[in-house]
Amino acid sequence: MTGQTKPAAGWYADPYGAPNLLRWWDGSRWTEQTHRERTASASAPQQPAGGGSPFTEPVLVVSQKTKIIELTNEYAVFDQNGQTIGAVVQVGQSTLKKAARFLSSLDQFMTHRLEIRDAQGQPHLVLTRPAKFVKSRVIVTRTDGREVGEIVQQNAIGKINFAIMSEGRQVGAVRAENWRAWNFAIVDHTETEVARITKTWEGLAKTMFTTADNYVVQIHRQLAEPLLSLVVATALTVDTALKQDSRGLG
Repeated sequence: MTGQTKPAAGWYADPYGAPNLLRWWDGSRWTEQTHRERTASASAPQQPAGGGSPFTEPVLVVSQKTKIIELTNEYAVFDQNGQTIGAVVQVGQSTLKKAARFLSSLDQFMTHRLEIRDAQGQPHLVLTRPAKFVKSRVIVTRTDGREVGEIVQQNAIGKINFAIMSEGRQVGAVRAENWRAWNFAIVDHTETEVARITKTWEGLAKTMFTTADNYVVQIHRQLAEPLLSLVVATALTVDTALKQDSRGLG
């Protein structure tokens, strides 16, 4: 990519000729970050017509939908070009829970259940956060009830960390580098960063998405299951399922 006008930051075909490989161009140079193009398979979540899905896109923009009175959580998920590719919807909210949320902050101690859906409204993952007192725990399951794993809060003081567990072993972690600035690193079992959550990202085509209620998820490379589903589940629900409390952690 040479010439007077440099292309915008984004994923492009690998300039070094590797087949089916995308390499990240940061707007001025090629980086070491690569992302292999995904091919459809019977076990992978089906891609909605005309776009990707939360399980196939390297960049996810999570936008909290505006409500006059926020009694349930609902988030829209976009790709980096502003195309809707999914949603996160809170389900099973009773009238009592909604009243508790409206009148107090007690809802943070109640059980929450969310669904990650594709652009066609089809659920792919179910997340349940049991009632908590100090630390959060989120159980991730398929829609048929099969458990994928858990996201478990490790500490209650300082920069909060979460372990990503599957079948009794740790497959990754979430590191809160700066909670107020929304800097989260998601690493695999080798402590290699595989994804990052931030409030802003210079590669976004539409800066309108970097408002106070929105955040950006960058997935650096193709991930195998169950880590893929657990990383997406963690990234898309970090506000509702993990961050939701009144302590204002930094």
